[in-house]
This record gives sequence, structure tokens and C-alpha cells, in this order.
Amino acid sequence: MERSEHGNRSDTNTDYPFQLLCFLKLHTYTRVQVSIDISGVDYPSRKRRFVMVYNLLSTRYNSRIRVQTSADKVTRISPVVSLFPSAGQWEREVWDINSRNSFPARGKSIYLHS
Repeated sequence: MERSEHGNRSDTNTDYPFQLLCFLKLHTYTRVQVSIDISGVDYPSRKRRFVMVYNLLSTRYNSRIRVQTSADKVTRISPVVSLFPSAGQWEREVWDINSRNSFPARGKSIYLHS
């Protein structure tokens, strides 16, 4: 992770967002309690065209962390609603907007279908 010029915010890229988010929630020195929001962007010209960004908050340490990951049409992204219950609504919104089938309402990942 890299510290940003905006103070208590760190940015990172990962291919394993669920595992990283689990670590950030449980680790003593991060204690992330809140998923502020989840956003998704579609870049059709890229090989890994879908970019997912998770913005998290640690109220204990007054810090924000941004986790960013990307996926192609066949890559699945695991839902994080089991870690952050408020993420369910955000995941459904990203799925609706981007027509992504990686965030089903029941909390199970499925592969994307073109």
C-alpha cells in the first residue's frame, strides 16, 4: 500500500480483494469497520475492462483505505457483504449499472456471461 498526499488514505491494487478486505477488517493496526462505498468503471478498450473500487473507513484510527481491483469478462469478483453488510446495496448497484454478474444478491459469485 502507498500513502497518498491526502493524509490518512492509502491506495492499493490487488487481484484478491476479498482476502485483502478481510485482513484489513481483522488486523489490529487497521480495524476497518465501515465500507463507505463501492464503485465500478467499465473501460471497454482495456483487456481487464472492469475496475472495482472499495472505499473503507477505520473509525478507530480515523483513516480511509481505497482498494482497487480489475477484472475481465470471465473473472469473478467475490462479494464482500459477509464482511461489510452495508456492501450488499453497493454491490447490487454496481452490478445493475455495469451489467456485471459477479455480485448476485444471495452472496455467491458466479462467472460473467457475455
